Amino acid sequence: MRFDELDFEPSLLDGIDAMNFQEMTPVQEKAMPVVMEGKDLIACAQTGTGKTAAYLLPLINQLLRKPSHDKVRAIIMAPTRELAQQIDQQLEGISYFVSISSVAVYGGNDASAYETQKQAMKNGTDIVIATPGRLISHIKMENADFSGVEHFILDEADRMLDMGFYDDIISIVKQLPVKRQTVMFSATMPAKIKKLAETILHEPEFVNVAISKPAEGITQQAYICYETQKRMLVQKLLANNSVDKTIIFSSSKQNVKDVYNALLRMKIKVGAMHSDLDQAVRDEVMLDYKSGKINVIVATDILSRGIDIEGIDMVINYDVPHDAEDYIHRIGRTARANRQGVGITFVSEKDQDKFGMIEQFLEKEIDKMPLPEELGEGPAYEPRLKAKGRNRRRNVDVNANVNNNHNENRNGNRNGNRNNHNRPHNNNHRGPRPNGQLNGNDGQNVGASVPVQSQPQQSGNIQNQQNGEQKPRRFNNHRRHYNNHRNNNNGQNPQHGNHPKDDSVG
Repeated sequence: MRFDELDFEPSLLDGIDAMNFQEMTPVQEKAMPVVMEGKDLIACAQTGTGKTAAYLLPLINQLLRKPSHDKVRAIIMAPTRELAQQIDQQLEGISYFVSISSVAVYGGNDASAYETQKQAMKNGTDIVIATPGRLISHIKMENADFSGVEHFILDEADRMLDMGFYDDIISIVKQLPVKRQTVMFSATMPAKIKKLAETILHEPEFVNVAISKPAEGITQQAYICYETQKRMLVQKLLANNSVDKTIIFSSSKQNVKDVYNALLRMKIKVGAMHSDLDQAVRDEVMLDYKSGKINVIVATDILSRGIDIEGIDMVINYDVPHDAEDYIHRIGRTARANRQGVGITFVSEKDQDKFGMIEQFLEKEIDKMPLPEELGEGPAYEPRLKAKGRNRRRNVDVNANVNNNHNENRNGNRNGNRNNHNRPHNNNHRGPRPNGQLNGNDGQNVGASVPVQSQPQQSGNIQNQQNGEQKPRRFNNHRRHYNNHRNNNNGQNPQHGNHPKDDSVG
């Protein structure tokens, strides 16, 4: 479908033509008609699918058809400064031929920028593009009147919730008129997103487009290595590669700094991007990268979503991402707009389980590349995967036959009875056995085969529980430890993960 097939204003079509937009992407084709009708929308689409234009174009079109007033008319929320800047830049290009005003509101800049943001909102700019933290700051200082807001858009909503902005979003919503259009874009659809949608959206339409699958043009590879081999490996890859642009992602700011310094010593044109840097420095790094002054960026996940840079040839995951969604967003920086690219992941021994789960999620085995000879051998790749559709605890099946052959149970009967798995051969500590069942030290060969018909249908532990006896001591100890832990906290569950937000993103 072409953009000129929709009922856009002529001046907006001029901007679309200047941006060289021709054929719509799937998310644009499905989402834009809904937004143009003024309905609430929740759209699930991965990064790189053209979702920014999917809400900007119909938003601008609606604003052009209504008389302007001296209040803010639309708010676009973004999780990071970089994404807010990118939305602002794309809005500037699309609206070049129309009379729409906008301001980007985010932290990390000087006092003059704060004053500019304040005056723009007080004077009633049409569109505010903001990070939650900085917008909350202006609200507390009574710098903005949002009583005239007609459109509220959340981009990368799942990322905002991951960063702890749920309460801030709700606080902002309370400042808005009840009668408004709310549009939410998210790369994933976890329970917390559904909860937020139920809270702030009214009878929304739902659009779901190709979520959680990497682009076809990405060649995915992995190196199974020790942690100590990573630094030399990334140096080898960059020294032997003629790619123009590369992003190296790490989950640790310290790793970002260490790798950046190592590449500097190799005389590679490299920049670093993490939340410890001032906004002016981050802006300069991005400008140098886009202009070609530097061709490698070492970054935290601050760059994994929403940053649209053309021509990225290779993405290296120095650390395995926390989950499959983060993996997809990282490698999604390359092979954009139907181009080709390479996504490489370093998998150390401690990250094998995580990477195995990513492969399971993608339903494919990622090619394992041999390490350079000078690095020596890496560890064997042996991830322990959680079976789909099963409880993580291996419960006893009371209807299964008990098999006392320990080796057979572990090696040849993994899908059957799990009762003997990891059980010591000497089982006297479990109490007396029922008749016909062998103890591990009663003079019999533990590895000898036992006729099936002579075995009971239930294990000793299961029978003991049915007879009213207590569970084995290790379960009671676990329960006692848990109760003591609760008592030590005065009956309250400890608060885990309640860390303060990183103000650098807002």
